[in-house]
Amino acid sequence: MKIRLLLCLVFLVSLQSNAQEYFPKNDGVKNPQTNYKVFKNAKIHVSPQQTIENGMFVVKDGKITAIGKSVSEPQNSIVIDLKGKEVYPSFIDLYSSFGVKEPKEASNGNGQPQYDANREGYYWNDHIRPETDAAQHFNYDEKTATSLHKAGFGAVNTHVPDGIIRGTGMLVALNPVGTEGDRILKDRSAQYLSFDKSKLSRQSYPTSTMGAMALIRQTYLDAEWYGKGKSNNKDLALEALNRNKNLTQIFATDNLLDALRAGKIGNEFNVNYVILGDGKEYQRLEEIKETGSTFMVPLNFPDAYDVEDPFMAEHVTIEEMKTWNQAPANLKMLAENDIPFTITAHDLDAEKDFRNNLLKAVSYGLSKEDALAALTTTPAKILGEENRLGTLKEGAWANFIITSGDYFDKETSVFENWIQGEKTVINKMNTTDITGTYDLNLEGKTYELKISGKPEAPKASVKSGDTKLGAKLSFSDNWMNLLLSPADTTKTGFTRLVAKTDENKEQISGTAYLSDGSETDFSATRKASNETAAAEEDEEENGEDKEEDIREIMPVSFPNKAYGFSEMPKEETILFKNATVWTNEAEGILENTDVLVKNGEISRIGKNLSAGNAKVIDATGKHLTSGIIDEHSHIAASAINEAGHNSTAEVTMEDVVDPTDMNIYRNLAGGVTTVQLLHGSANPIGGRSAILRLKWGEDAEDMIFENSPKFIKFALGENVKQSNWGSRSRFPQTRMGVEQVFTDYFTRAKEYEKAKQNDKDFRKDLEMETLLEIINSERFVSAHSYVQSEINMLMKVAENFDFRINTFTHILEGYKVADKMKEHGAGGSTFSDWWAYKYEVNDAIPFNAPIMHSQGIVTAINSDDAEMSRRLNQEAAKSVKYGGVSEEEAWKFVTLNPAKLLHIDDRVGSVKTGKDADLVLWSDNPLSIYAKAEKTLIQGKVFFDIERDKKLREEIQQQRSELITQMLEAKNKGLKTQPVTKKEEQHIHCNTLEEIH
Repeated sequence: MKIRLLLCLVFLVSLQSNAQEYFPKNDGVKNPQTNYKVFKNAKIHVSPQQTIENGMFVVKDGKITAIGKSVSEPQNSIVIDLKGKEVYPSFIDLYSSFGVKEPKEASNGNGQPQYDANREGYYWNDHIRPETDAAQHFNYDEKTATSLHKAGFGAVNTHVPDGIIRGTGMLVALNPVGTEGDRILKDRSAQYLSFDKSKLSRQSYPTSTMGAMALIRQTYLDAEWYGKGKSNNKDLALEALNRNKNLTQIFATDNLLDALRAGKIGNEFNVNYVILGDGKEYQRLEEIKETGSTFMVPLNFPDAYDVEDPFMAEHVTIEEMKTWNQAPANLKMLAENDIPFTITAHDLDAEKDFRNNLLKAVSYGLSKEDALAALTTTPAKILGEENRLGTLKEGAWANFIITSGDYFDKETSVFENWIQGEKTVINKMNTTDITGTYDLNLEGKTYELKISGKPEAPKASVKSGDTKLGAKLSFSDNWMNLLLSPADTTKTGFTRLVAKTDENKEQISGTAYLSDGSETDFSATRKASNETAAAEEDEEENGEDKEEDIREIMPVSFPNKAYGFSEMPKEETILFKNATVWTNEAEGILENTDVLVKNGEISRIGKNLSAGNAKVIDATGKHLTSGIIDEHSHIAASAINEAGHNSTAEVTMEDVVDPTDMNIYRNLAGGVTTVQLLHGSANPIGGRSAILRLKWGEDAEDMIFENSPKFIKFALGENVKQSNWGSRSRFPQTRMGVEQVFTDYFTRAKEYEKAKQNDKDFRKDLEMETLLEIINSERFVSAHSYVQSEINMLMKVAENFDFRINTFTHILEGYKVADKMKEHGAGGSTFSDWWAYKYEVNDAIPFNAPIMHSQGIVTAINSDDAEMSRRLNQEAAKSVKYGGVSEEEAWKFVTLNPAKLLHIDDRVGSVKTGKDADLVLWSDNPLSIYAKAEKTLIQGKVFFDIERDKKLREEIQQQRSELITQMLEAKNKGLKTQPVTKKEEQHIHCNTLEEIH
């Protein structure tokens, strides 16, 4: 409450230096501070671009009143001589939760999911909390502040890290002695967002990243609508969101793909987010730049893996190894590509790791100027505080650090961190530097004494010839205490050397206290100054990490893992000669035929073709087909289900495409070129689909099939009524209830359409908009289905609302209702021979596809499985065995027919002049178990080549060998390592609820 009372006055007080004191004082007389502090003879880094040699500045009331080469000294001044020292602006951290306790998890209650919000008078979703005010939760944390002081920070932008829209943060000065009223520089500095739900509520929705994205979109739309005064109820959350919209918008993400997704939302709503990244931005620099965002980059570089055990080393992926190798160069690459960034201590031990990792980034090519800007002027400008923070100029806060030299030199000591004119001592400034190599004279013997490290924390080693003595050095207030122990560990007895050091750096003399209790004098004469590091043996004994060598950085590939491209494939002109061509057209299968690919399309088909500079491929004895199309896939996704509601038509799989999924490459190796990425089967009305071309190495947006038709996933059966999930609180719980869900939602959509037509400012509902597209036949339905009764039910519901089901997928009882499906106009996409894996598929038979095909239904065979999709050619062949389908028609089950079901058969699915060159060259009849895909093309680009694959395997092994060597060297140098853990690959299906990792 005290903070809240002060906030309204903080801004007014900060506007003028001559503001009047208005607090009463009852514990004594007032004693105002009128002194000035003058700092002189320093090298002053005014900003990253401006330096004053041998300059000076004046501080009063926490602010800089004058600065320059020479400024007048006020009469009542305390002068501090900084000769030989350097001064930098204190750092600013844009992303922090300093002084704010992390909320506790809400209790689990009865163990059942919660679908409604806890709060009244706020938004319908508890995870939208823009009214949260960091000032209400703030308490100065002295321990954490001390750690941040040591890292060089003077101000942090803190917030409550909880929820999807998290409310406002505040800018806090880390003033060690001030009040909260002094420290709070800006009580509403920024609004924070994330994709993570609030811990304060168990409300189920959203359960996925795509759900969080849809929720943010809907919230933005609702806030705009609410601002027009159209709502009948009070919504404190939307009011807060509208108040906050002109603040800096900070979006926290924890992986590269989510960072790009945040940028996508920002671009949709014209919001320029400042995005918290994960340090892997270098892997997608072009896409990062296209977001137009500034990135807050943590310095949490991964440790090397402990790969001494060759068997355990096999469990470390090339991706993990490359990330360790490349991460220190991330900031350098961002700077080189003109991507704006700040640096944050988030997720780091600020005192222990921040500066070390910052210096490592500099050693890997980040310029000192860019590093300093990322910690000072850039964050200050983002917050609109460039005149008060991040620079040393008249009127700015007196936030600065004093160092012994160049901050970015590892030998430099940080002495003091001044914040709002208040001093925090990090290391004593006038400590005598005793580092060097000495001749130690003690009891008539001469020893070699080496003192290394920083002046304020020196380390010692002592030798007599080749014999090393035990030595432990402590140094405080310029008093040296050196404890010597015999080299022979079986003997006892210690000698203590005590000396007061002074400016005479050439000799140290003092008293030696011997093991027998007697005393004598000793002296140490310097013979070399600061020329060596501590002895290796001493560092090993004390467990000290040694300095890391600058390692060779591996080139980034696309994606940055095994089998990635060093350069993306380019469109080629290719002439396939003498192939057996499976056209899927009226021409059938053509023997000894040539196919010319040009400009991404099939240019010509015939015999004895020629084409100038075309790359000629001898396809004699081989088979050329169109690419396989998987109508039902769950590969290349970061999430499968949004299970928080019984209808999630507002979410889209396009939001969660994962272009780095290794299953993309594996599918290309199996001849697959296109998939429909479907939402799962957690709810009757699922999310919208994404039709993808498997362009391995491209980004998520470029994988989406251009101008593809709109699709959505529906589901029937056990999953949607949650038969096996233990949930009893969500409707529907029966198959009868499933029908009512469809009827209810489509009825509401029709009512929504009528109301929308009568009000230009009607609230836009993304879910209802999608359902209207279905009713108006602008979006096609793929329905997860098994039992004939439900198949009949859904067709009747669709007919009642005057639309048709496009595809029944799975449809294992399709053979029972093929005639009705034909009459309705539905297609069928089924498994070849899956059955009895759950109760509702007990009646499945391997003759299902042939029977539906015989009834004139457009029939396809799909995978719903990352493993099966790699061999859909063999799945198609099963219909030849079980149903007597011709080879040519069976091949259409995985090529032309799924293209027809997806309404893209005008562009893919057959080998025809003018169609896209999505082609596969097979070593044998494509239906054969011996057939291998030798080349897989998408739009004339070769995305898989079996010969390249062989070379890549050798290159990967070579890269692994080099990276393992680097990691072994790191361990041998005493650097920290992390243990290897075996990771199991997730198997993704319709009922996968968790996020994919």
